[in-house]
Amino acid sequence: MAESVTEMTSSVTLFLGAIAAVSLIVGAVGIANTMFTSVLEKTKDIGTMKAIGAKNRDILMIFLFNSAMVGLVGGIFGVILGGLVSALFPMIGVSMTSPESETSISLSPHLMILGMGLAILIGVVSGVVPAYRASKLKPVDALRYE
Repeated sequence: MAESVTEMTSSVTLFLGAIAAVSLIVGAVGIANTMFTSVLEKTKDIGTMKAIGAKNRDILMIFLFNSAMVGLVGGIFGVILGGLVSALFPMIGVSMTSPESETSISLSPHLMILGMGLAILIGVVSGVVPAYRASKLKPVDALRYE
């Protein structure tokens, strides 16, 4: 019986891990899409900044910081949603231990910080290509862009 429970638990863990991986990929693609759109919308501004002396590294850092902030906001919403869902589990009768036990499911600060860090990392990684493209724009071409 214990072997059956262990097998079922590992199957559920694998299934939830696959859902989380797909969610992270979808989030990364969404952030990259947002950053590509942001680069297109700010092409003229990039040209202006470069014309007055901004270096490629400055432009790169601006867009990486922007993508990190998008990841941070997503992480904040994720932690809040995770906290709410974990608080609702005992209310609907879901227990992670024996039914007689009254222990509640809690979200540790360590997990919240790890989740926020992962969200920021996903944001930065998915913003690298758009930020690099923005930093390599030529000032004359960027100013001419409409």
